[in-house]
Amino acid sequence: MMSFIAFLVGAVVIVTAGSRLARVADELADRTGMGEALFGLFLLAGVTSLPDFAATLSAALDSRPDLAMSNIMGSMAANLAFLGIADAIYRKANLEHAAASSTNLLLAALLIVLLALPLLAIVSPPLDFLGAHPVTPLIVAAYISGLYLVRSSESRPMWFPRVTLHTVPDEPAPSVGGSLSKAWIQFSTLAVVTGVAGWVLMEGAKGISDQTGLSDTVVGGLLTALATSSPELVTTIAAIRRGALTLAVSNIFGTNCFNMIVVAAADLGYPGGSIYHDMAPVQMTWGLISILMTAILLMGMLQRQRYGIGRIGFESALILSVYIVALGIVTVTG
Repeated sequence: MMSFIAFLVGAVVIVTAGSRLARVADELADRTGMGEALFGLFLLAGVTSLPDFAATLSAALDSRPDLAMSNIMGSMAANLAFLGIADAIYRKANLEHAAASSTNLLLAALLIVLLALPLLAIVSPPLDFLGAHPVTPLIVAAYISGLYLVRSSESRPMWFPRVTLHTVPDEPAPSVGGSLSKAWIQFSTLAVVTGVAGWVLMEGAKGISDQTGLSDTVVGGLLTALATSSPELVTTIAAIRRGALTLAVSNIFGTNCFNMIVVAAADLGYPGGSIYHDMAPVQMTWGLISILMTAILLMGMLQRQRYGIGRIGFESALILSVYIVALGIVTVTG
């Protein structure tokens, strides 16, 4: 019973804190001059990933590789599905059309590269160097290099998306009152709260898995993945309602890129050597599904369809369909 209570409390706290993060993040993006795309990538993405980080690391340290990896990989697929939901909520036009940005295109391409690395580690020989697979430091290096490319593209763009009547540019909102330091304190406090809640949630998930007999793969991929990903959904919807479309999209892609650092941390924290070779093969499903969903979204951002069936883009309809099929596959095979 206590495990269910801990899980629910953690989930409620994550959702509540996430609903406030978008407002503070949008304000800081404007007042610091970073802009929505960079703030969503470098700061908001890291904060909304903290529940995933805490939950995944907790499971890895407890020698539960399936729970750890299904949580973080399942979270990335859920985050991408959230963009389809966000597109359905934004009724003026296709979200990927309205939030056109070279930064988001580059982030999507970077995510595909990062997702491919742990999959290569899984099919490679079970190597172990200083307690981690050689691919782990490669993931970190690729992430840092990718951030440099994104930052360079933002400061010295080589091309721009075509501006249409439905394009919502990333422009600073009128200056608001209040202390900038107070806004940073609020942002930092919410970050700590979401991180602690993620740890509590995973502790509850471990108990649920043990008490119900459900596999770690099912609990991680379905329960904890959706719960720890809830900040991304809440902040994305809140950002859309505030008109911060670029922040909404960059937060999702930025979070998933940062989550690859969580994958690296899980391998480093796992006491049994390389975590990639101790988890069930079904975990590859989430990685492959995330690559497929990201590629579909990338095509949608390039095509920039203004309207589609039900006023959502073809890419949103496809990724939601793919995610539903993936849930069925993991449930049956996990």
